[in-house]
Amino acid sequence: MPATSPAPVHRERRRRRTNRFAALAAGVVTVGALAAAGLPGSATAGEDHRKGGHWPGRYQDVQLLSFNDLHGNLEPPAGSSGRVTEQQPDGTTKTIDAGGVEYLATHLRQARKGEKYSVTAAGGDMVGASPLISGLFHDEPTIEALNKLDLDVTSVGNHEFDEGAKELGRLQKGGCHPKDGCYTDKKFKGADFPYLAANVLDEKTKKPILKPYWVWKKKDVKVGFIGVTLEGTPDIVSAEGVKGLSFKDEVETINKYAKVLQKQGVKSIVALLHEGGFPASTSYNYDCDAPGAGDGISGPIVDIAKNVTPQVDALVTGHTHNAYVCSIDDPAGKPRMVTSAASFGRLYTDTTLTYDRKTGDIARTAVKSANRVVTRDVPKAPDMTRLISKWNTLAAPIGNRAIGYVSGDIGNTGTESPLGDVIADAQLAHGKQLDPETDLALMNPGGIRAPLTYAAKAGEGDGVVTYAEGFTVQPFANTVNLQDFTGAQLLQVLKEQVTGPNAAAPKVLQVSSGLTYTLDLTKSGADRVVTDSVKLDGKAIDPAATYRVATNSFLAGGGDGFPTLGQGTNDVVGLDDLAALEQYLTANSSASNPLSPPKADRITIVN
Repeated sequence: MPATSPAPVHRERRRRRTNRFAALAAGVVTVGALAAAGLPGSATAGEDHRKGGHWPGRYQDVQLLSFNDLHGNLEPPAGSSGRVTEQQPDGTTKTIDAGGVEYLATHLRQARKGEKYSVTAAGGDMVGASPLISGLFHDEPTIEALNKLDLDVTSVGNHEFDEGAKELGRLQKGGCHPKDGCYTDKKFKGADFPYLAANVLDEKTKKPILKPYWVWKKKDVKVGFIGVTLEGTPDIVSAEGVKGLSFKDEVETINKYAKVLQKQGVKSIVALLHEGGFPASTSYNYDCDAPGAGDGISGPIVDIAKNVTPQVDALVTGHTHNAYVCSIDDPAGKPRMVTSAASFGRLYTDTTLTYDRKTGDIARTAVKSANRVVTRDVPKAPDMTRLISKWNTLAAPIGNRAIGYVSGDIGNTGTESPLGDVIADAQLAHGKQLDPETDLALMNPGGIRAPLTYAAKAGEGDGVVTYAEGFTVQPFANTVNLQDFTGAQLLQVLKEQVTGPNAAAPKVLQVSSGLTYTLDLTKSGADRVVTDSVKLDGKAIDPAATYRVATNSFLAGGGDGFPTLGQGTNDVVGLDDLAALEQYLTANSSASNPLSPPKADRITIVN
């Protein structure tokens, strides 16, 4: 359909979706991370003219469009969350504003033009940790947007379990929220596309809670999709969200269902995997396969990709919010495409899978892929504009309220971020309201979802922080909890930032004013935390003393690989973390005296 055409109504779109491919009319060119080797024989992709008539050729290109980690970002994300880095031919980089479903819809629709065989898939975390426009309504707006985007299939991610399996089931099947009811005069219809959860089992039945796989069919071409989330989901989601569920090994699960698909005659298989890696460059167009020291990709996805059965032809990944298009050898030593499109709808991946009609499999040497920027220089999709306007109208009475003022951007990136300092200080201030003996606060970096930006976003004025912006920063509704820890336990918590599940990708906690220490990243393991440098108000931490610590409820339950934080005593539960941030901003900023970005110098980093 044209980029400017409104989407058909919900019921009609289900019927037209199957036949949409025949109506599209222009081509798209992809850039290969795997060099396209010559196809066997003299046949080429597409049509083959033979004596006696016009017959389908042996090879058929299938367009796979994919993205991941949207997190309900319907509107263009603010600050650095709404930009990507592009590597230039001369080695320099530039940033490009990107994202917003009005633009994503246009880009995807343009990419599909002329592609009779096109399927769109996602790698999880479509919802959860969402801005106010979606999160306030339990992400129904995002599901509606994804339906309009003609998403065909997605895996679950860890954030799909933020509100538990029953709520995920409602997003799939439809129905009004059990507590908040219906938000409009129309009943929520749920997702048109299947959520796949092959490795998420009901502890009682031992069966997947949703479909483990799905098969896309177009005439005589079949491609199977297997969807899994990371096995460590229970470590990064609240205990209530994963109650009654078990999460199985990603590789074992994918290999299991690859065999199931093979037995059904489906030999072309794509894994949708909500786990990812860390490329050597932050540029979205970085050549992951270029030789040289420090090049390539690291992280959990590497071992997973090396062990997933060769029957799987490509892996669409996510979770780390990084952008990459890499080839990683499968167990047979054959290169296989592994992709990720960053996060928040800033990119999509355009992959060409060449289907061999004779074998029913993908001609792996012909796989080509590239990440594409969702630029904002294209027309907005009118149907998405209407969707955003509808939900913004409902959210405006809550979201437009001013809660504070800033004198400049307060970023959420870096080992220690300025916004991390602000949030930790806000939780310390609330902790002292609950108990004047509170000593310090710790905040997990993954819970800080966006920066606070100075520029006006919705006409509220430069420097004004609205409730909607605060909600985007802290959307989880965690409470601020107080617990007692010994000094020895506190030191252990800091070491858990760089050991155990956080060894490969350190999770450096944001710390409140008064707590200082050195993190030496040239060392390994727990030695990266310089123990005798840890001080509170200039005094060394006493291992035998007791300290009153404020954290959010997620950390207080041992989340994010911090088991020691789950061992505190004398618990006190306060307000939710967004309310604590609002109180802090209201008390420490005004239009005439806005809050300045902190220096973020509490942790000394040695690289």
